[in-house]
Amino acid sequence: MEDNSETSPQPSVSSAEPSLNASAPDVKQKSIIREYAESIIIALLLALVIRTYLVQAFKIPSGSMEDTLAIGDHLLVNKFIYGTKLPFSDKRLLTLRDPRRGDVIVFEYPEDPSKDFIKRVIGTPGDVVEGKDKKVFVNGKPYENPHEVHKEKDVVPKEMNPRDTFGPVTVPPNSYFMMGDNRDRSYDSRFWGFVSRDKIKGLAFIKYWSWDKDKFRPRFGSIGKLIN
Repeated sequence: MEDNSETSPQPSVSSAEPSLNASAPDVKQKSIIREYAESIIIALLLALVIRTYLVQAFKIPSGSMEDTLAIGDHLLVNKFIYGTKLPFSDKRLLTLRDPRRGDVIVFEYPEDPSKDFIKRVIGTPGDVVEGKDKKVFVNGKPYENPHEVHKEKDVVPKEMNPRDTFGPVTVPPNSYFMMGDNRDRSYDSRFWGFVSRDKIKGLAFIKYWSWDKDKFRPRFGSIGKLIN
């Protein structure tokens, strides 16, 4: 009887051991999955923070900023230099500086905020901007932009449209007058007015990639080039 009582627990113990061993890989697998999930979530959160507050990538779809920016250029935009915009608010924190004349900036298109435009700042708050036969004047003085190009020789009369002759107009407070470097083929402040400060997303500062779809190859000379 004693022998039976001593040996009877053995089968139950031995039968329990395989179940414990079988659960160990499951626990380890769950731990690995959890670790990957946490890493992915953290990476997504970091990407969201970077995109929202620090740097965002944009692609150039049109030729309005040629020859500074070509169709197929991919840019990085500094979103904190003009101040970090708080979510669901027009307020900005930690502003390093305000937009300056000559800055190339990305902003919400005033006539359709779902679209992003990129142009060069020509007039800052209080400036008087005027165009005369393709020449731009700011506060009565010629504005010399070494990056501007004119690809059409004809001069359009002011009565037809403001492409070549416009103004003078005074830039309101907290607003900016924007123009494309490809002056004859840019739809900008000459046509639709000013860009308010709260619509500005950031300063374009570098090309990180560029693809020439016509030649079906990268523009290696543009990759890593600073935007000025």
